Amino acid sequence: MIAEISFGNILEAIVVIFLFTAYLMVLFSVIGDLFRDHETSGFVKAIWVFFFFVAPFISLLIYLIARGPGMQKRALEAQQQQQAAFNDYVKSVGAQGSPTEQIAKAKELLDAGTISQQEFDSLKAKALS
Repeated sequence: MIAEISFGNILEAIVVIFLFTAYLMVLFSVIGDLFRDHETSGFVKAIWVFFFFVAPFISLLIYLIARGPGMQKRALEAQQQQQAAFNDYVKSVGAQGSPTEQIAKAKELLDAGTISQQEFDSLKAKALS
């Protein structure tokens, strides 16, 4: 059995696996771009997906030629939105302050009579956790 496997067969299998993996990467990239585009209607998206399964290579090439220049723009916009969301999250977490500052603010509220001792203890425990 092993004697029947030649170097050519192994090389052919490697090339086929590489090409199939490259095809899948392009397909997922195109499908991701297609659904990231908010200007395209759902009907048009369904037609594209249908043709990706009916005539995969030709439809991918047509998509890349027709809509390829906009793919980078849409990917960049999506990345910028993700970066802005991350920055907002970091700012919201950072705005809470250190545990010492949170406890000091809670103590001020306790001294002013705004919160009870039980609420202060709860805020203190939350700040320390």
